[in-house]
Amino acid sequence: MKLVSVSDTFAVSPQLEPSDMRGLTDAGFNTVICNRPDGEEPSQPTVASMREAAEAAGLAFHHIPVSGGEFPPVAIKAFAKVRQEADGKVLAFCRTGTRSITLDALANVEDESAAERINRAKQAGYDLSGLRDQLGE
Repeated sequence: MKLVSVSDTFAVSPQLEPSDMRGLTDAGFNTVICNRPDGEEPSQPTVASMREAAEAAGLAFHHIPVSGGEFPPVAIKAFAKVRQEADGKVLAFCRTGTRSITLDALANVEDESAAERINRAKQAGYDLSGLRDQLGE
């Protein structure tokens, strides 16, 4: 399990396995967001199996799938709502973590400038510089 801390309350990760959920609880996370559509790759765990494992580990689980480089407003709004209402640390995951950190930057829960969000993503190992226009600068 490779977690990348983005802020004190938010991290992203590449694909997780159901067996990773207990470790997330032990690491202080309270909420998990899956940003992959079910069945995107044949080898990925199902959303149902991830939800079951997360809930068994005491984690809130949310499925906000995005694909094809598209970030519809409804997904951005749902992501922001989960982040704002989460009680504690949130981990979002997708295949590589890029969709999750992009959704976080677009949702802008921490009310940062585009430059701050791009820099925060860069510090975490993700290049969002191509989103400058979408982020508002």
